[in-house]
Amino acid sequence: MSILVVGSVAFDTVETPHGKVENVLAGAATYFALAASYFTKVRIVGVVGEDFGAEQEAIFLNRGIDISGIERAPGRSFHWKGEYTGSMNEARTLDTQLNVFAEFEPKIPAQYQDSEYLFLANIDPRLQLRVRQQMPKVKMVCGDTMNYWIADHAAPLAEVLKELDVLLINDGEARMLAGVHNLVKAAEAIIAMGPKSLVIKHGEHGATAFFGENSFTGAHKLSRPFRAPTLPLAELVDPTGAGDSFAGGFYGYIASQPELTPAVFRRALFYGGVMGSFACERFGTDRTARLTRSEIEERFEIFKEISHLEHQPA
Repeated sequence: MSILVVGSVAFDTVETPHGKVENVLAGAATYFALAASYFTKVRIVGVVGEDFGAEQEAIFLNRGIDISGIERAPGRSFHWKGEYTGSMNEARTLDTQLNVFAEFEPKIPAQYQDSEYLFLANIDPRLQLRVRQQMPKVKMVCGDTMNYWIADHAAPLAEVLKELDVLLINDGEARMLAGVHNLVKAAEAIIAMGPKSLVIKHGEHGATAFFGENSFTGAHKLSRPFRAPTLPLAELVDPTGAGDSFAGGFYGYIASQPELTPAVFRRALFYGGVMGSFACERFGTDRTARLTRSEIEERFEIFKEISHLEHQPA
C-alpha cells in the first residue's frame, strides 16, 4: 500500500535548551513521510526552492520515499525560525518566510493516482480540498489543520472535514474548532462536522481517539474513546516534528494493514507515539531518518507494557 502526503518541505532554525541548529530539513510533509516510510511506501507532493539540493534529497531517498512529486521553483524554500524554553511545550516563532511555498499549488503526478491512502498535511484547506478532489479513488483520507486555518478559513475547512476519515489535531485546536472547552463534547461536535474518527493529541500526555458511527465497516464497532500514553523521555532535545511524526507512524501503520479494525486503530496510536518520541530525541530529522525497524518494535513493546495494550478487545 502507498501513502500520498501533500504538505510543506521546509528548512528550520531551532534553538532549545540543548543547543541550536540552522537550516535543517523540516516541514510537516517531511516529518510525516520519514515516519511513515518505516511501515509502507510513501509519495510526497510539495514545493522547494533552489536551496534544496542533493543532501536533502538523500534524506528522502535513503528511506525509499518517492520525491518525484516535489516541485522545484526559483527562489528559497519555506524557512521557519523558532525557539523553545522551559518545559518546551510550545515553540515561540521568531521568523516565518514562506518563500516559494507562498505560491504552492499542489500538482498530483499521474503515477501517484493509484495511491491508496492520502494524508493532507497542515496547509491551506482550499489546497487540501483541491487535492482531495484530484484523488477520488483513495481508500482512506486523513488530515491535519491548525489554529490559523480554524480562525480565518472556516468555510473551506468545513468542506475538508466532510471528506476526512480521520482528523488529527491537538487539544487546543479541538476546543477552538468546536467552540467547546470540554474535550469529550468538543470531539462529539467535530465528528458531527464530518470526520469519521478524531485523534486529539495532548503533547507529552499522549493522544485520545474518538469514533463516530461510521469509523469502521462490517461488524467492527467501537464507540468509546481510547487513550494512548506517551513514553517519558530522558532527554527532550527538539519537539518540532513530534506531531507530524506521530501522524506518520499512526497512518503508516494503518496503511500497512489489510483492514482497519479497532485493534489496528489502537496499535496505530501507539506506533504514532513511538515515532513522535524518536523525533524529539535529536534536532530536525536526524533521529527519525536513521532508525531501524527493530528499534521501533522495541519501543512499541515498552508502550504495550506500560499501557496493557494486549488486554484490549479486538
